[in-house]
Amino acid sequence: MSGEMVISIAERSVWVILLTSGPLLIVALVTGLLVSIFQATTQIQEQTLAFVPKIIAVLVAIIFFGPWMLSRVTSFASDIFDNLTRFIG
Repeated sequence: MSGEMVISIAERSVWVILLTSGPLLIVALVTGLLVSIFQATTQIQEQTLAFVPKIIAVLVAIIFFGPWMLSRVTSFASDIFDNLTRFIG
């Protein structure tokens, strides 16, 4: 296996990771921003208020984006396994 092929596989795996984790990170970021704005305007400084809505929002996002995320990761894994003989030789 050439160095270019290793770099190509690593680049593709990084893209799959970014694409599959991106929606959840964006949901957590937006939820955290909204909670922070709410806390700043109401002057409520409860620590759990920052974490509980983010956890709930990410769990809801997993329900919506989970099948798409799973299909992306499994297609990448099946592509790696299908071409395993080419990678070894």
